[in-house]
Amino acid sequence: MRPERIRQILAEVMVGDPDSFPERLCRVCAERLPISGAGLAFMTPAGHEGTITATDGAAAVLEDLQQVLGEGPCVDAYRDGRPVLQPDLASTGTSRWPGFTEGALQAGIAAVFAFPLQVGAIRLGVLDLYRDTPGVLDLSQLTEAAVFTEAAMTVLLHLQGKTPPGQLLHPRLAEVAQSRREIHQATGMITVQAAVSLADALLLLQAHAFGSERPLLEVAKDVVARRLWFGPGGDHDERGTAEPRGTVS
Repeated sequence: MRPERIRQILAEVMVGDPDSFPERLCRVCAERLPISGAGLAFMTPAGHEGTITATDGAAAVLEDLQQVLGEGPCVDAYRDGRPVLQPDLASTGTSRWPGFTEGALQAGIAAVFAFPLQVGAIRLGVLDLYRDTPGVLDLSQLTEAAVFTEAAMTVLLHLQGKTPPGQLLHPRLAEVAQSRREIHQATGMITVQAAVSLADALLLLQAHAFGSERPLLEVAKDVVARRLWFGPGGDHDERGTAEPRGTVS
């Protein structure tokens, strides 16, 4: 039944533009399981390299926190090669991932289930599922999550298989990896400007991106280029309208 179920999922998500396959897979996964959203992280032995896709804002926060802080369920799942299940993050997450847990709870994430994407020695990432209320996934739901994990690995291998000659990564994955450096740098700059922790600096960056309806990476580039300031007085943009703790110059 499991191979047949994987084929069913792939037939549903692998339609049209291959670049859209990861988004479709996470969207279908969120529809079929009792979860609030899902994210797909590109991972290497160096850590969380960036978010391939996320179904919603909280899922994006989930991935961004783990990427910037270098801790969280997906980091452990990738490192250990087995799922990490946290049905009540408030009760069990603080002692294990203090920075991540604080930021995740602020974002409304109450439970996280991380599944490593791997086939033999090949590991490409992690499928992260979250709930906005505490609660476990039962055995049948965990089995379905594992099926989606195998389907996600197939999707990423298919994408990587279309890498142009002479390149190590498919352009979609290369772009994801490039974003890590700039978001890290921007977050570090905000910690100094606003005198806050890394987790809080990331939340400030995300709040500005959400409030201005701009991609997180685009806002991070403004911080790095010093066009956006999160220090004292950073509460208006160039048009004079209120912004969440950031000033564009």
